[in-house]
Amino acid sequence: MPLYEYKGLNAAGKTVKGTKDAPNKAALREVLSKGGIYLSEVNEKTGIKAAESQKGAVRIKIGSGVSKQDIKDFTSQFCTLQKAAIPLVESLSALADQAENETLKTALTDIKSKVSEGSSLANAMGDYPKLFDTLYISMIRAGESSGSLDIVLERLTAFLESQLRIRSKVISAMVYPIIMIVIGVLLMVVLMVFIVPRVTKMFEHQRKELPFITKILLWTSDFVSNFWWLIAAVCIGIGFLFKKWVSTEKGRRIWDTFLLKIPIIGGVMRMVSLSRFAKTLSTLLASGVPLLKALDIVKSIVGNVVLGKVVETAHESIREGDTLAAPLKRSGEFPPLMTHMISVGERAGRLEEMLNSVADNYEGQVSVRIEAMTSMLEPLMIVVMGGTIGFVVFAIMLPIMQLSDGFG
Repeated sequence: MPLYEYKGLNAAGKTVKGTKDAPNKAALREVLSKGGIYLSEVNEKTGIKAAESQKGAVRIKIGSGVSKQDIKDFTSQFCTLQKAAIPLVESLSALADQAENETLKTALTDIKSKVSEGSSLANAMGDYPKLFDTLYISMIRAGESSGSLDIVLERLTAFLESQLRIRSKVISAMVYPIIMIVIGVLLMVVLMVFIVPRVTKMFEHQRKELPFITKILLWTSDFVSNFWWLIAAVCIGIGFLFKKWVSTEKGRRIWDTFLLKIPIIGGVMRMVSLSRFAKTLSTLLASGVPLLKALDIVKSIVGNVVLGKVVETAHESIREGDTLAAPLKRSGEFPPLMTHMISVGERAGRLEEMLNSVADNYEGQVSVRIEAMTSMLEPLMIVVMGGTIGFVVFAIMLPIMQLSDGFG
């Protein structure tokens, strides 16, 4: 079915724009006029624009055009419509019409068309892997097969809200240190390039040998002033090489191992990954996804290849008849309390419930740890910045005081 971009006037005389599919322009005009919109311009999406509703083109745009928040809002609205027993195609049509993000609107319109032509919702969404990931598709497929799509969408909404909440806390904790570091670096550059050279001109004709600390300051100032471009190039080069190294399997494994061992920060990162593991696995199992399939999905979502490798090993052990708790415990990467609760959940047939409790527990601990880490970082950053500025002031004042003593 062709896709049209339209522009028109509503009953209040205001200009409205949008995208909608219809058999032809006349049918589109009739549908919109019933909704109180009178068309002034209609264009069929052809060429590059039409390609956006195809698999390849939408993949390029979705990566940068649709946020996690957009997906969460869509899922929540979709859940509400399904709980109200609105037919699937009608729900998708309503969601596409009201979507503010044009990329999401185009994708939903295409998904609605495919579903109305007989495709399953999971298969239609599967054509947009950067919009709906493997976890999302697997849960939708399980919900369709069991006839409980509304319940699955409710679980998906809760899961996405949980992930966004943790992500927001981590980002918030990083904002203050990053801002302080940027301000500190800019302040030092200004001091070294503009302030120090002017102040230290008075030492040029001094016959006394300058203090060692002042020599270090002058050398640093000269180097930054004359070779700032080299410093910038080296920083960019190191960043590029680090990114390339981390993209390799060996580099990623070494880096992720290092991250887990950093004092304080490593503990927080481990808790974030474990919370994501428990919440994701619990949500998948509760939605009817088989354990082995769920573990396949979870291993790529934990966010750390070391923990992902443990999950992969657990997958193979379970295939051979082992329990989930046993390989996690043997790895030494999962806390004893967590593996114990998983073991109890397996024996009692309440694995999803136990995993959900673990996830909630770790999410709460992440909040406490992040608050503690932030409260520790604030005075530490102030001490570092104060110490650096104090070094500069002392290095300048020391020869001035010596010079004053000489005149005295």
